[in-house]
Amino acid sequence: MKVTFLGTGTSQGIPVIGSKHPVCKSEDPKDKRLRVSVLVQVDDLNIVIDCGPDFRQQMLSNPIDRLDAILITHEHSDHTVGLDDIRPFFFKQGDIPVYAHERVMKSLQKRFDYIFSAENKYPGAPSVHENIITNKAFKVKGVQVVPVEVMHNRVQVFGFRIRDFAYVTDAKTVEEEEVAKLKGVDVLVVNALRKEPHHSHFNLEEALEFIQKINPKRAYLTHISHLLGFHEEVEAELPSNVFLAYDNLQIEI
Repeated sequence: MKVTFLGTGTSQGIPVIGSKHPVCKSEDPKDKRLRVSVLVQVDDLNIVIDCGPDFRQQMLSNPIDRLDAILITHEHSDHTVGLDDIRPFFFKQGDIPVYAHERVMKSLQKRFDYIFSAENKYPGAPSVHENIITNKAFKVKGVQVVPVEVMHNRVQVFGFRIRDFAYVTDAKTVEEEEVAKLKGVDVLVVNALRKEPHHSHFNLEEALEFIQKINPKRAYLTHISHLLGFHEEVEAELPSNVFLAYDNLQIEI
């Protein structure tokens, strides 16, 4: 299995438009972050988790010849608004399978009515194959995916476990029965917005406590804001098995 971090930034990305914060002015490419998404390549399948506003740029930087599935964590814009940019894949291979909670799918149907509507469909619009998921394991062309439910303040979010890899973003609280689903993973990816507490995201301390509870062989932090600090400085402070993810990082599992 190979995982590519397509984007590792928070909803505004880094640099933030108009910001004079030192991290936003950094010349280190690891401090420049697109909105969060990962590409999971397993059993010759290309599975993308989340399809945010930088999807086109991410696919140009990490080209693939086929998109087998999109898993959506939740409906917020930084995780969904790139859906129109699946068109090149649709033109080559037909309807793109999308997996999401029923609430999230309804949000997508409203936002992208020209994609989901069967009436008077614009011929240049992509089409998707809708797959409603619940908090139960499902399969993408034979590959099992285990949803992991977390809370983003009052918004329900799905993380996903695929074999020995787990991806959890936009988490603030996680019930113990969901934590149990993550036990035994080799690699855990989890959000760490900043050092100061936040009402709907893990801060760095909470993310490290969560990682310690799961005890993976390796962990990577994502959904990072400029307020976390410079990449190199933060990474130097982390435990030996915890790393700060960065855009276009590829790992093997």
